[in-house]
Amino acid sequence: MTWCQHALAYAEMKWPHLTPHSRASLADALATIAPLLTRETGRRPPAQTLRAALYGHAFNARRRCRAPGPDTASALAWVERASLPVSQLGDPRVIRAALDGLCTRLDGSRAAANTITRKRAVIHGALGYAVELGLLPANPVGLVRWRAPRAAAAVSPATVASPAQVRAILAQVSRIKPELAAFFGCLYYAALRPEEAVTLRRDNLILPAHGRGKVILTAACPRTGSAWTNTGNSHEPTGLKHRPDGAIRVVPIPPVLVSMLCRHLGDHGTTPDGRLFRGARGGMLSESVYGRAWHAARRAALGPDLAATALARRPYDLRHAALSLWLNASGTPAEVAARAGNSARVLHEVYLHCTDGQEDTVSQRIEDALDAGTGITHASPRAKASGYTHRRHRPRPCPLYVREPARSPAHGPRKPGPAAAAARH
Repeated sequence: MTWCQHALAYAEMKWPHLTPHSRASLADALATIAPLLTRETGRRPPAQTLRAALYGHAFNARRRCRAPGPDTASALAWVERASLPVSQLGDPRVIRAALDGLCTRLDGSRAAANTITRKRAVIHGALGYAVELGLLPANPVGLVRWRAPRAAAAVSPATVASPAQVRAILAQVSRIKPELAAFFGCLYYAALRPEEAVTLRRDNLILPAHGRGKVILTAACPRTGSAWTNTGNSHEPTGLKHRPDGAIRVVPIPPVLVSMLCRHLGDHGTTPDGRLFRGARGGMLSESVYGRAWHAARRAALGPDLAATALARRPYDLRHAALSLWLNASGTPAEVAARAGNSARVLHEVYLHCTDGQEDTVSQRIEDALDAGTGITHASPRAKASGYTHRRHRPRPCPLYVREPARSPAHGPRKPGPAAAAARH
């Protein structure tokens, strides 16, 4: 059996168990790997033609049953002839060359670290399936001392908007496209993923007349190419991300979002099937529709200078801003992770560098310890929206929520003001 034949069998085995996005991701990886595991021949088709044939036809179960076009058929025939036998993949030199090939894009530039890691996982899984079928004695990827470049998981603080900046953008959304104000409010005040917000229904909401409410999430509806879904539609409902089928997630929401959702229901109602947000002609709200509204509102709210930066560039950055603020405000990562639908480990890795408000507190305590016994005292730092008044560095272009630092014991208790003293006496 050749590698190409085995890869097709592996894709067919995985297809029924994958979400549409994962199907496309698997095909993308296998389409990259297949040309790397071929013999050198003098009539190799162009790289773009090979990729189009493999990704768009061979590794797509819905399209593979159709007759391919002439160029696609010719490219696939070449791959079948040139593909290496699976038995040769036990050679570490062959596997190392294939893994090195994952690091380069079609245009010759270096692939992103996350992409390399994802595709390495696919080739490892496919070769593991070969071991399962008895085609190989052991997975050769595990025998090669090759390490994928480390991907940067942490969110850049430069993308995280402050509460004031988010309010300004949402105000512009209300002016430009008011039917989407509550949608973006859900991304920020409830930290929902966009695919979770687009499928929200009235039945998912608990909206009291006063105080906090709740959003009860039961499903998501991510957008993928229609070629990868079971229905042929670009949106296909799935369960919650990283959760077993039938799992729910309850997210308490602040009064400000309760008000936004009540206003949305009063002004815009729901679709016939109960969805809060609708796209063109009443269909599913698409990325292109809410993306255009977001970019227009962001430019209007931030001005040309800030709009040219990475600050809140994508609607998804609202979720990043929300989780960064929740971590700053609460200091309870387990509860924040439960609300966000992440693990505490992922929350720590992704958002640790976005927490703020501790640097000046720690610096103040160090200075107090250095000055102990010298009689030198320092004014306690005062918090502002953009940071501390005595900070030695210029404020960040994307200020984060900052908590009032705890008063250092070296300063002693704060003296009561005149009004408090008069009241006590």
